[in-house]
Amino acid sequence: MPVTETLLPASSPPDTPPARRGGVVAVGLVLGGALSVQFGSAVAALLFPRTGVAGAVTLRLTIAAVLLLVVCRPRLRGHDRSAWLAAGAFGLALAGMNSLFYQAIERIPLGPAVTLEVLGPLALSVFSARRLASWGWAGLALAGVALLGQGGFDRLNPAGVAFAFGAGAMWAAYIVLSARVGGRFPGADGLALALALAALVTLPLGIIDGGAVLLDPTVLALGAGLAVLASGLPYTLELLALRRMPTATFAVLMSLGPATATLAGWLVLRQTLTLLECAAIVLVIAASIGAVRVNATAARRPGLR
Repeated sequence: MPVTETLLPASSPPDTPPARRGGVVAVGLVLGGALSVQFGSAVAALLFPRTGVAGAVTLRLTIAAVLLLVVCRPRLRGHDRSAWLAAGAFGLALAGMNSLFYQAIERIPLGPAVTLEVLGPLALSVFSARRLASWGWAGLALAGVALLGQGGFDRLNPAGVAFAFGAGAMWAAYIVLSARVGGRFPGADGLALALALAALVTLPLGIIDGGAVLLDPTVLALGAGLAVLASGLPYTLELLALRRMPTATFAVLMSLGPATATLAGWLVLRQTLTLLECAAIVLVIAASIGAVRVNATAARRPGLR
């Protein structure tokens, strides 16, 4: 019996193929993880008036790091200098990505912020594929950004736009460094150590920004919820999903991030977007999905140029 079949509820239709049911479960896991991340970002925005942006970043990273260190209990000995350098760079990328993104969503709505941020991984995908079709999808993404600008980057706040672009660059670095750390540390040890460094790096600014408020029980509870929603839960769901579906399919579903962010911003923060901004977000999502499919095709046909 396939493993996926054992995870299905007893109410599943008996004539549904096991592989199809397992695929539905995997899609649900990915979408659940994406929603968890974006609703976590919405919770972070609710924390900003109490803790400041830097305080919210510190809460998320510190609590997530403590939880992961307790679960993983990473071994500190037996790693060479290159492994520690990779983990250190990974930690700095994590700190930068979170800090810049939270600065962005303090200034612009969640949907456009994630749309601009996702351009970092999209650019990485295009440059790594080195195929004409990839550049076509990149052009579509740029058209989406130009359309977003038609709504007025001044309405979105230029500083917020710049922070979102910076977060995208850090996200691309995170992807590259994640692969390097994964090859040098067992399990999630590298991630746990990198998170600990990221927490330490952001701690001074977090204390200056949030002060004693960071120790308030209500704020700590919100911070714990933020750490679970934005780190612990999505990481677990994505890990389970990757055991049940091809990585290309996983990447396509992850490209829906701007849409889930827009939904979270509307439901939690009451943020509304114009039709022009929604159309821009759809273009960037389509470009991300297209670039993922080009890379998947290239992986199956390595001789294709």
